Amino acid sequence: MDHPHGGFEAASGVSVWLVVVRLALLLVSFLVAGSGIAVVVPRWVRAANFALAALALGLVSVSALVFDAHLLGALVHAVLVLTVPVLLGKPAVRWVAGALTLLLVIETSVGDSGLLLVANTVYVAGAVAWVALALSPGSRFRQHVLSLGVVLALAGLVRLVSSGFAFDRRVVSLLGIGLVVVVLLPLVALRIRRFGTLAVAFGLLLWSGLAALPSPQELPVPGVPVLASAGGAPVLISPHRPGRNLVHFPSDGFSVEVGGVSVPAVPLSGADGTWASVDLPAGRGSLVVRSSSGSSSVSFDTGDVFGPAPDPECASAALGGLIAGKRSVLASCPADGLSTEDADSLTKLVTFLKNKGVTSVRIVSDSSPRGVAASALVRSLVPVSDSGDALVVLSGWSTAYGALSRAGVEQAERPVYPHGLYVAPWLLTSSIATSVTTLAVPLRFDPREQLPIGYAVEVGNRFGGANPTPAGFRSWLGRPLGSEVQIYAVAQVTAMPMGPGEVHGPGMPMQEELAGQWVPKATVVPVSPVLS
Repeated sequence: MDHPHGGFEAASGVSVWLVVVRLALLLVSFLVAGSGIAVVVPRWVRAANFALAALALGLVSVSALVFDAHLLGALVHAVLVLTVPVLLGKPAVRWVAGALTLLLVIETSVGDSGLLLVANTVYVAGAVAWVALALSPGSRFRQHVLSLGVVLALAGLVRLVSSGFAFDRRVVSLLGIGLVVVVLLPLVALRIRRFGTLAVAFGLLLWSGLAALPSPQELPVPGVPVLASAGGAPVLISPHRPGRNLVHFPSDGFSVEVGGVSVPAVPLSGADGTWASVDLPAGRGSLVVRSSSGSSSVSFDTGDVFGPAPDPECASAALGGLIAGKRSVLASCPADGLSTEDADSLTKLVTFLKNKGVTSVRIVSDSSPRGVAASALVRSLVPVSDSGDALVVLSGWSTAYGALSRAGVEQAERPVYPHGLYVAPWLLTSSIATSVTTLAVPLRFDPREQLPIGYAVEVGNRFGGANPTPAGFRSWLGRPLGSEVQIYAVAQVTAMPMGPGEVHGPGMPMQEELAGQWVPKATVVPVSPVLS
């Protein structure tokens, strides 16, 4: 979940020492810049400025050498902060101090735009101006302190309102409280002039340091699956309705506690990651996620209307929509019906098989509405037999995984399914595709093209390395997958070593795992023309 920061780029796992060094450098530089703009500078400030400049130089060096800061930016920062004390008392110093202030604005505006960029500029420049006024006793500019304090408070208010949680209960989160304090500190500084500069300095540090704080969880909406973070790991709750829900994690080692009942997250057949099946009460509440790193709570609000029966494929579809920024009520699941697209793909698959000489097929289906409809469609197009020339799997993930695993064993023992193994379009998942050495699937998209790869990369980044799925891709894309159908073969390639410098075939990974692969350690390539 995104949040406006107005500071250095926040990231998961950011080093605490990086935060400390950046904030210390900001504090020292802001004091130096303010003293450079001051009209009248006391003698003690001149001596202090050289000490602050030396400290800033050390901090810049640490940023460049230890934390890989941009070398040109670090050099410019060092030159400006060292030049101010040298020129202090001369007219040219204000130009240098102004340039240093501009640099601070740039460094604290990473990722900001529009109104937030304006607010950040006002807050940083206003804080520097406050120091300049505080160091100029008796100056005619002191009358502007009141206006300056109000402007700083308004800039903080803009950031608070832009956060999206100024007017709901998330404002009591750590980030929300920090933003409120940013608004109040300039007003406090007006009340206690003696310590006003200290209050403004602390406000500036908080303004930038809030970037390192986690954004509070989006307020849960009944029926909208919840994508949150618990203990540093992503967690998905679907369908987020009263009754049975699936809580999904990208890896093992998690358990979920609801109402005093603890349920371990375990692998499910045909699905990636781990899953905990829990019963959630109606209305608001929270569940506790426990792992070896500790425990944390995730809020929910299931409402009072029951939702669709959850399964991993349905959760994957929900995840695809959520990472695309769509917080829609999950009213149905992919297995609740056979879509027109999938029916057309299956029809073209059967036609392809018949043109290859297949006289009968064996089908594997399930009792879901989609499975029943798909089975009836295939039966109406081609004879079905337990000894069919090809196996066509039309079920959900779990049943498909079991059927293909058994088919792989059967193929190793005796010659069966001479025309191969085929799966429905919704079954191109990592677990299912790698359950056998090779299989084929009718697709309306090419997994090697930009959009499918983009989705695969995003779902992996947002959910702990999760693999892509057709259901998730369709929700992420938000439109039909395409009009042309081709048969794609999926084959594991880890047992196919290539010679040094040898050219790889289209669709074949250059190494075992690459970002954006739909099936890691496997190749997915078309083996038919566009089917009509």
